[in-house]
Amino acid sequence: MNHHYPLADQLQANTHQVENQPPPLENYNSYTADRALQEGVNRESGSDDDAPLKTFGQWAGSAEAIALGVEANRYSPQLATHDRQGHRVDLIEFHPAYHQLMQTAIESGLHASPWRKPQPGAHVNRAARYFLQAQVEAGHGCPITMTFAALPALRHQPSLLVEWGDKVTAPHYDPRNVPYYEKQGVTLGMAMTEKQGGSDVRLNTTRAYPIDQSGPGEAFELVGHKWFVSAPMCDAFLVLAQAPGGLSCFLLPRWRPDGSKNPLHIQQLKRKMGNVSNASSETELRGAFAWMVGDEGRGVRTIIEMVAMTRYDCMIGSAAGMRQATAQAIHHASHRHAFGARLSEQPLMQNVLADLAIESEAATTLMLRMARAMDHQDNEHECLLSRIATPVGKYWICKRTPHHAYEAMEVIGGSGVMETHIMARLFRESPINAIWEGSGNVQCLDILRAIEKQPEVLDAYFAELAKAQGANGHLDRFIHQLQRQMQDTQALQYRARQLADGMALALQGALLVQHAPTYVADAFCAGRLTDRSGLNTGTLPTGLDCAAIIQRARPVEYEPLE
Repeated sequence: MNHHYPLADQLQANTHQVENQPPPLENYNSYTADRALQEGVNRESGSDDDAPLKTFGQWAGSAEAIALGVEANRYSPQLATHDRQGHRVDLIEFHPAYHQLMQTAIESGLHASPWRKPQPGAHVNRAARYFLQAQVEAGHGCPITMTFAALPALRHQPSLLVEWGDKVTAPHYDPRNVPYYEKQGVTLGMAMTEKQGGSDVRLNTTRAYPIDQSGPGEAFELVGHKWFVSAPMCDAFLVLAQAPGGLSCFLLPRWRPDGSKNPLHIQQLKRKMGNVSNASSETELRGAFAWMVGDEGRGVRTIIEMVAMTRYDCMIGSAAGMRQATAQAIHHASHRHAFGARLSEQPLMQNVLADLAIESEAATTLMLRMARAMDHQDNEHECLLSRIATPVGKYWICKRTPHHAYEAMEVIGGSGVMETHIMARLFRESPINAIWEGSGNVQCLDILRAIEKQPEVLDAYFAELAKAQGANGHLDRFIHQLQRQMQDTQALQYRARQLADGMALALQGALLVQHAPTYVADAFCAGRLTDRSGLNTGTLPTGLDCAAIIQRARPVEYEPLE
């Protein structure tokens, strides 16, 4: 026997070498690789000092960060209602990866930086960080978003803001199960929906009983149920309940001020198809202690600012999902060969990839424009624009994400369906934001409500579109047609989705025409704003520079074929 060769070679057990398989997309800078994001941040923030974002992007694209997202979803949260002695504890146990992601998010200010350090571009920079971190893992963004959105609601009750404000905005993550007053930093959640009402919170049956006297800032006991409470390990929750004076808003801590456990009893964790790392629960309030926030009977008005901010974050999160899916699809097609050529260089695949890329860039551009509006709420135009464009953007971007994720998964093929690939998680995550914080119908009705109550929001919207007038014939005709549709007041509710579709497309087109390269704006307008526009991805008209669009969206460079 010849002993000079390994036994495996002698037995011919090595059947093949692995070839034509793309490497994992990792250890790259997800900020500097995203030209649309970089340009948008510099434009909308009014500053080209984005060094901190470059550092953050290096972390977000690292193999270590990506592994945290995988682990946080592989090991889902577990509920312990009682300890081994039989005491009620209502604890959720998370994988350490979840806590690491939470710590990074809070130390990076994703939960509060515009409130703690208000400065020019604060919302834009925070949106960009959220966008990058959501590409790593989306589920932990729920408590981050709710904490971020809670502060505007707390401002309605100055006495509570004094006690809680600094802890809410502190860049300090403390997951310990101890009373809020023992912590430097806290997280806040919200509990509004009930079984019988869902989005119609005025049907809530949870009752609030004054402990001493009724009124803003006073203590109450709450009795009732909440059907969907996400992140039940938050330190306190903004809750809607029926007080003697009507539906009111309350701040309900997990621990009473005397250090005893507040009877917010977790009945079960929801088994969701997506957002697996985030614990979502059904709870019972059995005499739970809470303080009234804002005026009695004005609970919806008090909490509506929080809802608006969570919808804004849904827009950012879905735009992030689109970007990650686009990056994965282009990366795969750039390293994969089929039928004698590189996939990304084949005409039909270029049509698909370019279509995915312009959808992603349009979403990124719109969410950053809304971030600038958030930075300038003292400006009447920006305030009016954000009132109407937030539900428009939330509706459209979140609704486009599932189809976008599916098409990106199809580019990758069978391996994209596997749970070992991030695309499977992106696809399962893709419908969540369209449903949470108000479904598509709720957003459309909110658009109509805004126009009815404050007609000047529509003037602000069309003034924003006018900034792009004359630059693209398709866009000009589309805007003119939209104006005629908006003047028709017949069956408005029935047509609300059609109007919201048009408003979103016109706004995205106007922004791209002003700010994106001509080849991107031309592709968007020709592919989205004409009568011949196709419904399916990969139906862009001819004559577009698809190769340039793909190159702009490419996450990492690759070696060209010899």
